[in-house]
Amino acid sequence: MRAQDVMSSPAVTLHPERSVREAAKILSANGFTGAPVVDGNGRLLGMVTETDLVGDRILPDGRSRIWREAEPLVDPPASKPAATVDQVMTKPAVSVTPDTDVRDVARTMLAAQVRSVPVVDAMGVIGVLTRHDLLKLVARDDMSIAAAVRSHLAAYRGRDHWTVSVHDGAVTIVDGLDDATDRHVARVIAEAVAGVGSVEVSARRHEPSR
Repeated sequence: MRAQDVMSSPAVTLHPERSVREAAKILSANGFTGAPVVDGNGRLLGMVTETDLVGDRILPDGRSRIWREAEPLVDPPASKPAATVDQVMTKPAVSVTPDTDVRDVARTMLAAQVRSVPVVDAMGVIGVLTRHDLLKLVARDDMSIAAAVRSHLAAYRGRDHWTVSVHDGAVTIVDGLDDATDRHVARVIAEAVAGVGSVEVSARRHEPSR
């Protein structure tokens, strides 16, 4: 699987001059953990996340200083929080291309400790891939995986040529015609199906004639 097979598209993007409050509303309304920041041509400038937007915008409750009697009642220094997205966004943003293998996307996200990555081609941001998208792959049920594998194999070599079983995302394929090339193609096809964790392909054992 490639990033373009899993990503959400079109991506919800933000412009750098957008206010932090507006950006927070967009992320909150859509349930996003982050969004790409782009210029007028859709090219990636950075990434803004929940953490970036929260920053120092949550004021302490003044009553807490009254409740803590030992703490002197001194007002904190006055400071204005960042007003626009370009002041808080992370740059450069971690990104992937549409052809990036999903396994490499997962490794990139974990290594960079990010929850989402923009998918970028020569024209700009075309989608976003999140940890939740990856989690849905892991959670896909065996029946759906088996049906998808059978469908793809049938399109390649006919429906009666294969026996497919799936357990906890592990796919087992039995090749009815005992063809080495077919078995290689079957492995490649199955590995591209969403939710597949491993693939084993073998030839059907023929009982000796009596």
